[in-house]
Amino acid sequence: MAVFVPVRWVAPLLYGVVLVGGLYYAVADLGDGPGPTAWWRTAGFVAVLGALFALEAMGGRRPAARLPLLLARCALIGAVVVLDASGLSQVLFVLLPFTAYFAFGRTTALALGALCLAGLLTVYVLTAPGWYRDLEHVSDLLMLTVGLVLALSMAAVAVGEQRARREVEEYAARVAELSAATERNRLARDIHDSLGHHLTAMSVQLEMASDFRALDPDAAQRALNEARRSVRLALGDVRQSVRALRDEAARPSLSVELAGLAEDSATPPRVTVEVSGDENAYGAAELTALYRAAQEGVTNARRHARASRVTVVVCLEREAARMVVTDDGLGFAPEAAAGGFGLVGMRERVQLVAGSVDIESGPGAGTRLTVTVPRGKT
Repeated sequence: MAVFVPVRWVAPLLYGVVLVGGLYYAVADLGDGPGPTAWWRTAGFVAVLGALFALEAMGGRRPAARLPLLLARCALIGAVVVLDASGLSQVLFVLLPFTAYFAFGRTTALALGALCLAGLLTVYVLTAPGWYRDLEHVSDLLMLTVGLVLALSMAAVAVGEQRARREVEEYAARVAELSAATERNRLARDIHDSLGHHLTAMSVQLEMASDFRALDPDAAQRALNEARRSVRLALGDVRQSVRALRDEAARPSLSVELAGLAEDSATPPRVTVEVSGDENAYGAAELTALYRAAQEGVTNARRHARASRVTVVVCLEREAARMVVTDDGLGFAPEAAAGGFGLVGMRERVQLVAGSVDIESGPGAGTRLTVTVPRGKT
C-alpha cells in the first residue's frame, strides 16, 4: 500500500492551540486553584505536548514505523487529555483518524474515528449519569463529531491530490521514456537511410576506382569524382539532420530528392525517376517517407541485387500516393530479409504516416517495392 504524507501543519497547529489554552487555564486559575498538584499536572501537560511535537518532527514515511507512531500518538494524546484541566485537549482525538488515513487508508481511519466517539460516549456513561441532558457534554460530543468529519474530509482531499500528482509524475516519466525511444528510432532510421546510402555509393565507387586504376585511369578518376560527390551529399544530409534536430528543417521536395537518386547513376545501376501529381498536397512526413523508401530500394539494388536498371515511379493522387521501385537484379526472399535494419526502418517510417509496404521478389526475378501513403494534413 502506498504511504502518503500527512498535511504537516495540522498537528503542530492543534498542539499549539491546546498548549496555549491549557497554560492560560492554569495561569488564570480557572481550575481548582494553585497548588503543588496543579503545577505538577501543568508541567506534565507541557512535557507530553513537547513529546507530541517531537513525534511529529520525526515524520514516519517508512512503512515499518507507521504502526508504532500511531500507537505512540494515541498514548501521548490520552496522557494530554488526562493532564489537561481545561478539557480543550479532547480536540486532539481528531488527529488519530486524520494521520491514520494517510498511513493505513480510509477504512482504518473511519474505524478509528468511530472508536474515538465510542470512547468519549463510554467515559460519559461511566462518569456522568444523565450526560445527554447536559448541554456541555452534548456540545463536546457534537464538536468532536464535526471535527472528525472535517479531519477525514481534509485527509481524503490531501490523499487524492497526492495520488493524482504521483500518477501525473509516473505518466510524465513514461511519456519521456517513450519520447526518448521514439527519437532514438528516428535517429537510427535517418542515419541508416541517409549516411548508409551515401557510404554504400562511396564503397562501390572506390572499388571501381581501385579495379580500373591501372586498366582505365579515366574510369578510375570518374569513380573518384563520384565518391567525392557522395561525400558532399553525405555532409549535406548530416547538416540537414542537424537542422531537423534544431527544428529548422525545410520542407522536402520529393521530385528534387528523387532526381538526386537518378544523378547518382554514374555507377550501376542506372536509375530513372518518374513523378506525377501535386506534391504540395502532401505533408513533409509523407514526402520524407516516400523518399526514404525509394532511397532504400535503390541502395539495396546497388548493394545486394547487382541490378543494372532501377525504375522509380511515383503517382501523387488526391487520396493517396503510390510509389513503385523495380529493379532487374538478383532478387531475394522477402521473408528471409525481413529483419534487416533498412527494411525495418522503412516499414516503421511508412507506418508512422499510416502507409503500407509491399515487397515482391524472388531469386533471379528482380524486386518490386510498392509503398502506399495516404494523404495527410499539410
